[in-house]
Amino acid sequence: QLQLVESGGGLVQPGGSLRLSCAAAGSTLDYYTIGWFRQAPGKERERVSCISNSGGSTKLADSVKGRFTISRDNAKNTVSLQMNSLKPEDTGVYYCAADRSYFACIAPNGGRGMDYWGVGTPVTVSS
Repeated sequence: QLQLVESGGGLVQPGGSLRLSCAAAGSTLDYYTIGWFRQAPGKERERVSCISNSGGSTKLADSVKGRFTISRDNAKNTVSLQMNSLKPEDTGVYYCAADRSYFACIAPNGGRGMDYWGVGTPVTVSS
């Protein structure tokens, strides 16, 4: 059974950076697309970024393009989300999720089709 654990969240000032990590246990990530999703208070969960199992395909939400970068290291069984130039509207709980289908990640449904989820890590962007 694949288990995912996020880390790296915290409080940061606007314009600052954070690096989130998603570590896997119980199975190798080699077969899985990994997605980062976030949910702000009072809002629906939204997709932030996806990366295919090989790392050859990636997708970023328009709101984070040019600021966030997703990457993976299958040898270390981890996926990272580098977040730069953070804005208050980036505040929320960030979740990583896994699925064998890339299309489950990029579908415009907030990740409802993703099979495995971490418990989330909170990110607060505030001065």
